[in-house]
Amino acid sequence: MTEVRPPAAPSAALWERDEELAAVAEAVDVLCADRHSPGTLLVLRGEAGLGKTALLAETRRIAEQRGCTVWSARGGETLRTVPFNVVRQLLQPALVSMLPEEAREYLGDWYGIAGPALGIADPGDGQADPQGVCEGLVAAVRRLARRDWPLVLLIDDAHWADQETLYWLAVFAERLADLSVLVVVARRPGEITGMSARHLDAVAEAAGRPVTDLSALTPEAAAGLTRATLGENADAAFCREVWAVTGGNPYETVELLAKVQDTELDPVEAHAGELRELNRSARGGGLVARLEELGIDATRFAWAAAILGDGITVDLVAQLATLGPDQAARCAERLRGARILTARDPASAGPAELEFVHPLIATAVYNSIPDALRRAMHGIAARIVTDSGRGAAAAARHLLEVHPDDDEELVWQLREAAREHLAVGAPDAARRCLERALEEPPRPEVHALVLHELGSATFLTAPARTIGHLRTALGMPGLDGDRRVDAVIRLSQALLHNDQMEEAVRTVEAEAARMPAGPTRMRLQAVQFMWEGVHAGESLTPGRSERLAELAATCTGRDNAERALLILRGFDAMMRGENAEEIAEICDRALVNGRLAPGLGWTDNEWGVELLLMLASSYVYTDRLDRAEALYSEALQAYDTAGWGGGHLVLAHAYVGLAHRRRGRLEAAENSLRESLRLAERVGRGLPLYWTATSNLVDTLLARGHVDEAWAMAERHGFAPPYPSTVVLPDPRSVRGRLLLAVGRTKEGVNELEAAEKAAAARGHLNPVHVFAAADLARALTTEDPARAARLAVDVRRRAERLGTDTAIGEALRVAAALDTGQRAVRLAGQAVTYLESSPCQYEHAAARIEYGVLARSVPDLERGEALARSCGADGLVERARAELATGVGRR
Repeated sequence: MTEVRPPAAPSAALWERDEELAAVAEAVDVLCADRHSPGTLLVLRGEAGLGKTALLAETRRIAEQRGCTVWSARGGETLRTVPFNVVRQLLQPALVSMLPEEAREYLGDWYGIAGPALGIADPGDGQADPQGVCEGLVAAVRRLARRDWPLVLLIDDAHWADQETLYWLAVFAERLADLSVLVVVARRPGEITGMSARHLDAVAEAAGRPVTDLSALTPEAAAGLTRATLGENADAAFCREVWAVTGGNPYETVELLAKVQDTELDPVEAHAGELRELNRSARGGGLVARLEELGIDATRFAWAAAILGDGITVDLVAQLATLGPDQAARCAERLRGARILTARDPASAGPAELEFVHPLIATAVYNSIPDALRRAMHGIAARIVTDSGRGAAAAARHLLEVHPDDDEELVWQLREAAREHLAVGAPDAARRCLERALEEPPRPEVHALVLHELGSATFLTAPARTIGHLRTALGMPGLDGDRRVDAVIRLSQALLHNDQMEEAVRTVEAEAARMPAGPTRMRLQAVQFMWEGVHAGESLTPGRSERLAELAATCTGRDNAERALLILRGFDAMMRGENAEEIAEICDRALVNGRLAPGLGWTDNEWGVELLLMLASSYVYTDRLDRAEALYSEALQAYDTAGWGGGHLVLAHAYVGLAHRRRGRLEAAENSLRESLRLAERVGRGLPLYWTATSNLVDTLLARGHVDEAWAMAERHGFAPPYPSTVVLPDPRSVRGRLLLAVGRTKEGVNELEAAEKAAAARGHLNPVHVFAAADLARALTTEDPARAARLAVDVRRRAERLGTDTAIGEALRVAAALDTGQRAVRLAGQAVTYLESSPCQYEHAAARIEYGVLARSVPDLERGEALARSCGADGLVERARAELATGVGRR
């Protein structure tokens, strides 16, 4: 407890806060000591009135004394539906103070992505990716922090921050280790649930230190505060009653003592009994009664201020409360004198002149407005905002509160607000607008359109909701032509992401059957083939591959529907292990002058990312790695430029890693795949993209010889059955079987590889490079069941020769050499080297060269194999080659 007490009531909330202030001072010292020091995050948690705001104000004072730049923002109970509200408060002042060209320069490529969310740039026409926008906001703070170091960010009432800000804050908090900035977050315990609560919990976890829980004043501190305010003549009994009545809440204590001063109550035991009634008048119903005593005009002014929530100016309140300028000015002064409103902190963002003295007062005033009147005032506020030219999105929080009244214009405004929200990367805000539009309700002719738009808004965040909305929309009149087809395809995508693969296929199949022959029907057929092509189970439709081959044979690539069918045919042929030359020729026909056609780019929405990943993967597994790498790199660049994060960026990094792995650049592969898995953790475990990142990373770690790390990675990330219902490259069952063999769990590994081989055969997936279970199984059975191992080796070689790539044939020869002995084994190993030397897959070449060196007792081959392995980052192969060389191979 402090010995030197604050001398006056305004510092009341800092009584008994020595530890908290010491932590703040230490954090500021660390920040100022070195611009390369890691960032610090402090989280203050306490019930209303315990002094969180006062601690933040003191943090500002301490930081500014040390020469820091301080930016601050505050959540508001009635503003939680305003996307990016708090992060805008935080960053806008710094950005608005710049010239437009300067802001562009600081934000760089992120200007067009984060600028609309921050309100400093116009949004684009399409739907912005929320994770990309979040990354842009993180980048914005990074760049501004370097300019304005040492920088302190203060966020008050974070429990009332909008969900988009909390998402950004959770991501930003994870990155503080390499960014010198101090972040102090104040919040109440509880208050919120759902996604916002999870984001706040993530912020607390990222702090790396315990959350600071603020406690109420002790009786001794309450007595000291009472005497500091009322004079040393306040007796002990009176001071004890002050503490008992307020529960030691600093805010309530200050307000109660102010009421005592107003009433000139003598602070002695005889008057202690009056404290409870005085305290009631300072809160809840008592506060409302006190407000009413100020007169109807002042009450209307306070109500209008509560409706506005932020941006409270006398002029704006006058419009909403229908008061004249002089009346409004007098009301503002009266409310300031009654400690209901106060002058806005000049350091805060925005044009506001006033704010409520405390959030408790704002809440009490807002809740005191009669329900019908409150809804009507929100309607007037929406009109004022719209008339000011700030757009439908700015008026949306008011529109959401208006009573449903079959208002066609309101439906239009809410739909327009939803479009604006989607354009800045706030799909949850768009969802709220469209759900409210449905309550109005919309006219029959637009009802299906609203549902369609709602399905698009929830697609990224809630596939199950999307399914319901789109199914309902498709059962109503109003969706025709391309809009209906788009809705059907979007529904099938939602079913796919919700792991309802068969329903996804049937949905587009049924719609295609309704259509006459032509481009639209072909598009739907292509989507059906696409979903069937990524399904990991048994074929849904008998003769699918044959029908796809027949349909693709008629395609010349004249439009994107035909190009899609060619890509699907190429992928299907690759998975089935058909001739690689023919596969590449089919895929090449889907390109225009060797590039993706307009409308088939990585950020085009009509076809989706799955189709292009199929195209690039067909090149990967037919030894056309140059083409695959070009496509994957183009995807990564396109998503970075467009600010697309989430699943798109996860897959881009994963497939770049796959290309590195196939090329033999194992360290680069590992780096890409770790980044993919880091991003995938945010999107959600168990999704196909999560499996893609994990399967590739485990396979790469095994290739590097890092077996223990591969096992730990698999355990940590749930790389075990049950497997996803969609195709993953490389085959996760094969990878897990290889992993089990590597850690010595041979029986389990054999069982897993057998299951992988059986599942692949049932699906017709006979590409021996993608599904390598048979090759690994043959090696594993060499001693236990040599006859079966030999049959498997023959089958692997037959599949490899059918595919015809140097990689496949070379790998098949390696298996055959491992099963044979004597000079025949040497010859087979030599043939494997010859094929793999011509292959673009350098890791496999290194492995074959070392195996040949061992069998042929050739020092030059071992040395060359070691050099190749070292260039690949294959530490396990390097160790093996060195061990063989150390034994004197070639000199025996």
